[in-house]
Amino acid sequence: MMRLVPGTTLAIAAFLVLSWAKAAIGADIPKPLFASDDVIDLTISGPITGLSRAEAAKPVPGVLKVQGSAPETLPIALATRGSSRKMPETCAFPPLRVEFTQKPGPASLFKGQKRLKLVTHCQSIDKFQQDVFLEYAAYRLYQALTPESFNVRLAKIDYTSQNGHPISTRYGFFIEDIDDVAQRNGQVRLRGVKHIASSQIDPESGARFALFQYMISNLDWAMTASQPGDENCCHNSRLIGAKGATTGLINVPYDFDLSGLVDAPYAVPPAGINVSNVRVRRYRGFCAHNEQAQAVAAGLAARRASLLGILDQTPQLGEGYRKRADAYLGIFFDEIASPEKVTEMLKTCLRPVGP
Repeated sequence: MMRLVPGTTLAIAAFLVLSWAKAAIGADIPKPLFASDDVIDLTISGPITGLSRAEAAKPVPGVLKVQGSAPETLPIALATRGSSRKMPETCAFPPLRVEFTQKPGPASLFKGQKRLKLVTHCQSIDKFQQDVFLEYAAYRLYQALTPESFNVRLAKIDYTSQNGHPISTRYGFFIEDIDDVAQRNGQVRLRGVKHIASSQIDPESGARFALFQYMISNLDWAMTASQPGDENCCHNSRLIGAKGATTGLINVPYDFDLSGLVDAPYAVPPAGINVSNVRVRRYRGFCAHNEQAQAVAAGLAARRASLLGILDQTPQLGEGYRKRADAYLGIFFDEIASPEKVTEMLKTCLRPVGP
């Protein structure tokens, strides 16, 4: 197992912080929807309670209204999406896909948007609303690590029927389209690739991806393979890279509801991973990236205060949930502050997959 030479940890951490800052400066400005973190007020109307959860169900027409100082009304199509959260026995209110049936105008908050994922509240009780805020914070944590990440935008949403009858008012958040993630980073999304070899992954980004998933204790992902029925690699992540590239590929993670940080009532460890519950961390990065993982860990340890501060930047998160999340992430930061503990963590790394 690789060990850092004494005295190099701070130098590596400083290098990584500088490289992340340069990457953030070099990334293009996102489209208007994701150019601010202010909570937006919306009304979404349509046959929401009757939305089909069938895999091939057609989207149904609806209307999205933006409230506030710059109101607008946009025709949309609504469809359910997802896997575990799409099942009625898991979520009474499924996650949604919002498609704009007319191109939003040049002054629209949704300028440049075509189809967006909307993370919703699953069930009506407050615990599930708090889960939305915790998952939103997880996305924000990864945004703080790299611009090669999904932007998110929190919204307070009034859901109504086609006739305007109130259904519920809850918070949710939109997730940036992967093509926009790639474009603002000067890259493209890789489509039609179901499997890759671990050697095709950019080592630093692979280590960062795996260490982040360890931080939030998420086991529901894969960096090299897609799920059955998904034509694009990889499970709960999307691949981006330079046009025509077959190496130096970058996994962009999403879907953190099954993480220990969120600790959703329906969350259980994936089959084949021997942990007692989702709050038990297990490192699943590739052994070939261990050197980079030690360097990334050192860089994260140096940013403990600012990263934990992201929880405070979600004021809707209840105080009890915030304290519990802060303590849970604090255990991670205590661990990575010790090079010996990082070495121990890396013992569960995975051997390369593929040629």
